[in-house]
Amino acid sequence: MGSAKIDILHMVLNAGLVVQLVLLLLVLFSITSWAIILIKYRYMRRAFRESALFIEFFWKSRDLTDAFTKSKQLQGSPVARIFRVAYLELRKLSKQGPVADAGRGPSEKASLGARTGGIDNVKRALRRAINTETTRMTQMVPFLATTGNTTPFIGLFGTVWGIMNSFHGIGQMGSASLAVVAPGISEALVATAVGLAAAIPAVIAFNFYMSKIRTLESELISFSADFLNVVERDIFRGQGGD
Repeated sequence: MGSAKIDILHMVLNAGLVVQLVLLLLVLFSITSWAIILIKYRYMRRAFRESALFIEFFWKSRDLTDAFTKSKQLQGSPVARIFRVAYLELRKLSKQGPVADAGRGPSEKASLGARTGGIDNVKRALRRAINTETTRMTQMVPFLATTGNTTPFIGLFGTVWGIMNSFHGIGQMGSASLAVVAPGISEALVATAVGLAAAIPAVIAFNFYMSKIRTLESELISFSADFLNVVERDIFRGQGGD
């Protein structure tokens, strides 16, 4: 095991400059992708846990003020964040109060129209918040796809370049024995191996996180629809009682 590590290190150190640069680039891709994998893992785990807590609290509380207070405690929850946006927009609507016709006292039609317009504002705020959260969730994830798509080809480029140099050296030496050919080719193949080692975990992580993001996005859309139903029901119930 130890000799294998030494052999690989020896091959890398004895590789050509271009192959070494390719290997350095692949290592940078790999380190960056693993950093993203760990960052997104912590983000997703917190997002799912805190969103589940908030949704459970929201349906138990039946009081939007309490839910708003709770949402501020769950900073890692995308659902709590879109709720805060909608709640603040709803507070603007409630502060407007009943709309009056100029000089003719309160108008029921004007009040109903204002409230309906207010609901439209809440809907737009929720759509913007969902788009913002989706953007936040997908940050850095495309780099994993880039790593998975490009690193095998970068490694292959290093391998092809290394093999070209090996055959060029063979031509100059005039010898084609296995002892002469094997070291150069094995050094070149290291680039392909490193490229695949960088690509495989990146592709797995990309597919995993995109699946989680779609699940969270669906949760956001579902919660926003439920929240709007609750708000519309309460507003029109209040309008009917006026």
